[in-house]
Amino acid sequence: MSDKETRVVVLGLGRFGSSVALELVAQGVEVMAVDSDPKLIQRHADDLTHAVVADTTDAEVMRQLGVDEFERAVVGIGTNLENSILTTAVLVDFEVPTIWAKAISREHGRILKRIGAHHVVLPEHEMGERVAHVVAGKVLDYIEFEDDYAMIKARPPKEAIGKPLGTSKLRAKYGVTVVGVKRPGAGFTYATAETVVNAGDVLIVAGKITDVERLAENT
Repeated sequence: MSDKETRVVVLGLGRFGSSVALELVAQGVEVMAVDSDPKLIQRHADDLTHAVVADTTDAEVMRQLGVDEFERAVVGIGTNLENSILTTAVLVDFEVPTIWAKAISREHGRILKRIGAHHVVLPEHEMGERVAHVVAGKVLDYIEFEDDYAMIKARPPKEAIGKPLGTSKLRAKYGVTVVGVKRPGAGFTYATAETVVNAGDVLIVAGKITDVERLAENT
């Protein structure tokens, strides 16, 4: 992997942008962070190798900083919709290969997608959905992906207990795939057709949202 591919530019150091930048640094990724607020840059200057005060909507300034040479970029600007859109547009004009952008609403996200963002993240909305599914009590954890697809952590349905997964035929009945199984006091293991499911186990199940929710209703 080239040096360009291992670098990421993060534009906007609010809660989302700073969290992404700091986690990337913790993973050994070289990060350049840019924000127009000197206080935010100063707050994170000791934790980030490259932290610059600049207007992320100014294409010429971004070009001078070398943003156009990055392979991956994250737009962490959320509350200022105009700056979020203009900053994303600058990256699109630079033909940055991979652009992640934060949105504060589905409408905002649709605009970002339309102008060329490759990935749109709605942190508050996605976390709200995840918490709601857990609070409802049917799943232990919930992650939703694109195209109406989700992965859940749940107790096994009654008809699967004491049987190998191949015999219980959960895929045929619910249209889902059991990816992993966790025994009490042990770690997760990959599930196979021969894996026998016990009452105290936790399953990792993937499939269409309606299908995984239907399985969870029977746990």
